[in-house]
Amino acid sequence: MKISSKSIKKKAEELGFQKVGIARAEKTPKEKSDLDSWLMQGNHATMDWITKRKDERGNIHTYFPEARSVIAVGMNYYTGNEQDDLRSDYKFSNYAWGDDYHIVMKKRLFQLLNWITENNSKVKGLVCVDTSPVMDKVWAQRAGIGWLGKHTNLISRDHGSWLFLGELILDLKLEYDRPFEEDLCGTCMACIESCPTQALGEYKIDARKCISYLTIEHKGDLPEGNSDLHGWIYGCDICQDVCPWNEKFAIKTDVDEFKPRKEIVEFKKVDWDNLSEEDFKKFFKGSAVKRTKHIGLKRNIGQNSEEL
Repeated sequence: MKISSKSIKKKAEELGFQKVGIARAEKTPKEKSDLDSWLMQGNHATMDWITKRKDERGNIHTYFPEARSVIAVGMNYYTGNEQDDLRSDYKFSNYAWGDDYHIVMKKRLFQLLNWITENNSKVKGLVCVDTSPVMDKVWAQRAGIGWLGKHTNLISRDHGSWLFLGELILDLKLEYDRPFEEDLCGTCMACIESCPTQALGEYKIDARKCISYLTIEHKGDLPEGNSDLHGWIYGCDICQDVCPWNEKFAIKTDVDEFKPRKEIVEFKKVDWDNLSEEDFKKFFKGSAVKRTKHIGLKRNIGQNSEEL
């Protein structure tokens, strides 16, 4: 069987990816310059892992010299549930209600790569999901999946911004999709105006003020002046919740792995307040919540417990 863009997209959709596009693997000088500027301003806070591999992020051929094509994929994770559906007053980011998306998406992307190499053993490829030094949103836009919103998340016409992104980079030339050139945010400023910590500017985010960063990536005590988490104990969805594209076009996911775990939905405040490390490991096995560790989640709970 001859491998083509059409056959790859068909297979990717069969594997459960709702969005698939293909971009030419080429230099991204503007995006590299934007990244360098963002880092120079300290907007990455303590996420030094971004700076350590910034050259690879800015030039895909530094990461994979043989790269010719980037297959960008999106997987819908909107559960259809809202924060009001939780029995606790604590808030929990939608993306972490189910299984770890890194695991879910990598499994499917490796299946796609294996299918390609079974049909063409000479093809080499790399699977990337978030943790690789690849600018996911840049390649999704170049592959025609959507545009970068003012809240810095990628937005698609038919799923809003409730999409996990990943890539399969190949050393194979394919037919390429047109980049998504439109900016459909227009004059809307809902995300920026709704951010309670003023972490957002237009198309720019300051992680030092972002509740998602503070509750997940930041280690140790919360910085003075940025300790109000507004009820969130893991992540934050405010800028996505208020986005008109999500309000109008969000579709409930059919990916079973992303369905809410019962603990997240059914836990009451007292359950969270008394969460032991043993139970944390049990409840969040195979979950993205492990990122913050028990000590980080308990810090977030304690910080909010005083306010609720």
